[in-house]
Amino acid sequence: MHKGIVFLLLAELFFTLSTVFSKHLTNTTSISAVEVTFFRFFLGIFVAAAIVRSNRISLIPKRLPLLIWRGVLNTVAVMLFFLASQFTTITNTHMLNMTYPFFIFLFSPLFFKKEKIPPLLYPVLLAALGGIWLVIQPDFERVRPGDLLALASAVVAAFSIITLNLARQKDSTPVILFYLMAIGTLVNGSVMAPVFLMPEGTQWLWLTASGALGVVGQVCITYGYKYITARAGSLVSTSRILYAVLLGMMIFGEMPTWRIAAGGLLITLSIVAVAFARKPAANS
Repeated sequence: MHKGIVFLLLAELFFTLSTVFSKHLTNTTSISAVEVTFFRFFLGIFVAAAIVRSNRISLIPKRLPLLIWRGVLNTVAVMLFFLASQFTTITNTHMLNMTYPFFIFLFSPLFFKKEKIPPLLYPVLLAALGGIWLVIQPDFERVRPGDLLALASAVVAAFSIITLNLARQKDSTPVILFYLMAIGTLVNGSVMAPVFLMPEGTQWLWLTASGALGVVGQVCITYGYKYITARAGSLVSTSRILYAVLLGMMIFGEMPTWRIAAGGLLITLSIVAVAFARKPAANS
């Protein structure tokens, strides 16, 4: 349990730092966030391949269509997430992206017939929507496109995780991770090609750091869920909101308004409520 908590705390810290490096790069150069995410997937192939090789696992999948869907959806979610960090604050990006558990609960019954939304969860979902409303502040004169991208990343991420749960019924985590990185490299690469700019000097450092931290975070979260339940893990994952607020303030001078603070609190409390409403799950 303690090992799982440590892995997940590190994973959320690495994910947040990855977006910090990405935002610094995209704010100070003409390099797009989709170029940053490409390097994340590209580096991830080598890490995933090493894990597969060390465990002597066959790369022949049992349900290839699900792995393809998982890879495509994850790639879109990651690109939307990093594009969001380019156009809005680190705080808003992570707060809005962390709403993905609610969309999982909303859409899971479409794929898992036995899953029903508990009636008591509807007020929680309304509270989460209230938190989203406060964070985005939907005034047509002030709403940031990045906020909408962050929220869209949460919706796509929910479908990505649902396909992950389906894929895990037949294929192992290392195989899923390898195909995720390989498909991500291909899909992200095709989107990046028209806007690719060759990094120069220290830009390579920021680009590599962001990609590497994202990969390490993915590995940490993969192994973390071997030692912790999904319920406890979802609670630990809310630490990313705190990391985002602190790093946003220290590095980019992002001072949360009372609306953003209240919205973040509502979202965090809603995530906790969703975690306790979820049936106890076996360690992943």
